[in-house]
Amino acid sequence: MKKVLNRHQLSALFGFCLVVTFLFSPSLYAQDDAASDQAAAAEATAAGEEGPCGPGDPDKGKQLFNQNCAACHALNRKMTGPALANVASRLIEEEGLDCEWIYAWIKNSSGMIASGDAYANRIYEEYNQAAMTAFPTLSDQDINDILAYTEATPPAPAAPAAAAAGAQTDAGASGGVSNELILGALAMVFALLVMMLILVNRTLRRIAEANGVVLEREKAEKGLPLWKAFAQNQFLVLVSVIFLMLGAAYFAYGWMMQVGVDQGYAPIQPIHYSHKIHAGDNKIDCNYCHSSARVSKHSGIPSLNVCMNCHKSIYEYKGNPEGPSAEDLAMGYTNEFYTNEIKKLYKAVGWDEENQQYTGETQPVEWVRIHNLPDFAYFNHAQHVTVGKIECQTCHGPVEEMEIMYQYSPLTMGWCINCHRETDVQMEGNDYYEKIHAELAKKYGVEKVTAAQMGGLECGKCHY
Repeated sequence: MKKVLNRHQLSALFGFCLVVTFLFSPSLYAQDDAASDQAAAAEATAAGEEGPCGPGDPDKGKQLFNQNCAACHALNRKMTGPALANVASRLIEEEGLDCEWIYAWIKNSSGMIASGDAYANRIYEEYNQAAMTAFPTLSDQDINDILAYTEATPPAPAAPAAAAAGAQTDAGASGGVSNELILGALAMVFALLVMMLILVNRTLRRIAEANGVVLEREKAEKGLPLWKAFAQNQFLVLVSVIFLMLGAAYFAYGWMMQVGVDQGYAPIQPIHYSHKIHAGDNKIDCNYCHSSARVSKHSGIPSLNVCMNCHKSIYEYKGNPEGPSAEDLAMGYTNEFYTNEIKKLYKAVGWDEENQQYTGETQPVEWVRIHNLPDFAYFNHAQHVTVGKIECQTCHGPVEEMEIMYQYSPLTMGWCINCHRETDVQMEGNDYYEKIHAELAKKYGVEKVTAAQMGGLECGKCHY
């Protein structure tokens, strides 16, 4: 005889489910704010305001440092110029100089070198005979503010992304139950509820059978099968065949029209380059890197020397003051990630960070081409960028918002033809088109002539 759970056993099982649900409820675990309060207190600790040359404001000094010094100097490493952490204390204690010498050097370094000052000339020779930029507009108090900032303890280097992620995981584990544990508990509770329902169903059936109650399911009346009824209706069969053939032709045409169209193509490059940071945040003009687009058929791949124009001095990415967004963190785009990509650039061009010079050991970067027209299609960047004055975003989309560059437009023949039909020729400063435009405008009876009216739809313009 099969064993049936009585009501006391069922009550105990139900109580066990409630206890499990209660124990693993995420609402019972609140984040412990003590650690975050301690971290905030540590960050809020301000450096002393008394500098080696007098009182100074480190916060104001940081702003002045970033505006005037950060292009060539860092606090704790050598760049174009020497590291400036505790620079005033070192010059006073180790070199026997005074604050007046520091003021004079910052305001007019070339004058100090020309005067024959021994230490000034030593620095001049050590750093490739490149005199420091003079800052005559900085007052003594401004310099004191900068020195107070350099005397503050340099910030610790950012932890690797993996360590940061591990710290976040540990923090989450210490502050509450992990999501995996909660989901596991909920799955166990759901399984127990299913088992309870099955047991209750079996128990009720046995009680009904013991009392002589017969449970029968109503049997559905048998009729003609649906497929047989459909097959016997010739009209429905004909209509269905026609719709299937039209649908198949429509999808086949759509699939064939996508052959060779790479819209949305976004390959992973050997060195991650963020157009969002360069063209968006830093407002770098597209033609600065792709300079050949103004005078050549091709826009060209920028030389790595163009990158080094800035990255000789920008050796790490510090990001926005408020830190990376949640979306960037989810994708792994941390300050450490971008800094590592700069290191890849240095390795490719053979740049020695410590000695600030090229080693001559270069490595080619195998960039992956994104926009690639067929060989039988002719396109001239200079004709569109310089003569036509077309913005880069017209074809390439909002590049200033793209973290990873991708093909924004389909670049199909129909897309180009529609652009020629809708785009008016820009006449301002285009003397080449002035006479042609006047004659065509008279011919078509319009004020503005489109590229199509100037022959932009002729086959030989793009296919040669």
